[in-house]
Amino acid sequence: MSNILIIDDEKAIRKTLGEILSYEGYKIEEAMDGEEGLKKFKEKPFDVVLCDIKMPKIDGIEFLEKAREVNTDVPIIMISGHGNIETAVEAVKKGAFDYISKPPDLNRLLITIRNAMDKTSLVTETKVLKRKVSKVQEIIGDAAPIQRIKDTIEKVAPTEARVLITGENGVGKELVARWLHEKSNRASGPLVEVNCAAIPGELIESELFGHEKGSFTSAIKQRIGKFEQAQGGTLFLDEIGDMSLSAQAKVLRALQEAKITRVGGDKEISVDVRVIAATNKDLLKEVEEKNFRLDLYHRLSVILIHVPSLNERRDDVPLLTDKFLEDICADYGIAKKAIDKEALDELKNYNWSGNIRELRNVVERLVILSGKTITREDVVNNVVPRR
Repeated sequence: MSNILIIDDEKAIRKTLGEILSYEGYKIEEAMDGEEGLKKFKEKPFDVVLCDIKMPKIDGIEFLEKAREVNTDVPIIMISGHGNIETAVEAVKKGAFDYISKPPDLNRLLITIRNAMDKTSLVTETKVLKRKVSKVQEIIGDAAPIQRIKDTIEKVAPTEARVLITGENGVGKELVARWLHEKSNRASGPLVEVNCAAIPGELIESELFGHEKGSFTSAIKQRIGKFEQAQGGTLFLDEIGDMSLSAQAKVLRALQEAKITRVGGDKEISVDVRVIAATNKDLLKEVEEKNFRLDLYHRLSVILIHVPSLNERRDDVPLLTDKFLEDICADYGIAKKAIDKEALDELKNYNWSGNIRELRNVVERLVILSGKTITREDVVNNVVPRR
């Protein structure tokens, strides 16, 4: 149900408009002057505002200016019985969605409100889509290790150096890889991602290098592998510590010779690919245990970037929380919720074993379960404590 705020110093007008719009299925809030209207506008989200121009305390034009400082996305329809062309033009220039004279024509009023609703929906959808299609999210954080990572990306990205990114699950290794690609000379080329841990060992070679038709039982047609798909761009090998030794040997050859051979084929195919790898494992320890090739480790680790856990950068929790609140509330189509200091302190002291991924899930849970402001009690009740 859409929320409409009616601001008018005439009780009869508020009552009449309220009854009509309630009958049409809208949820109505009323304010008797611009001051009360502005207070309500700041306190809760509205889809449309109907505002009189001549009012005590704060008139309609002043309300319009102040309301647009709070939120420019909410359509404000001005209504006045004292209006003229100059007043209408001034209102529209200052950001009003439309101007209607009193007494309002009912059909025109309902059509205007419907158009305003459509605008609100389009604005919300556009914001969500822009964020979803944007190439790379920002790396959030002021902690010293994060600043070092940003500096390293600036220096390393324009080169062809291979990079090995290490860190726990959920710390943002993929985001670092995306920024390395985005700031590289290959940014116009593809960024192809492979999660080595998610692909069965017997299929990883086919996934990376492709296969020829009939090379094995289910190979009913030729397949182009990730190395060829990433031609001229970047190949991101996530969780490379989980790759089989046989696949490691082929990756090593591809890095050394810039050539691959499809499974079941004998033709060598030249590839121009920059490889970035990531792992949550200690690869040198894996080398000692004969699970990872030392020569491949040295090929991959020209540049090493370690992404710290969230527990190592707790001072960044408020910044990350604020960003997630903004994004999640936009996805849900609601006004951004506030969070008080005590709640942030609780989040800062939490044991983030799941790192940034866990923090985002927690923030989404709090957005769903809390009121207008997220409190310490919300955090204590809805975030499962560590044992």
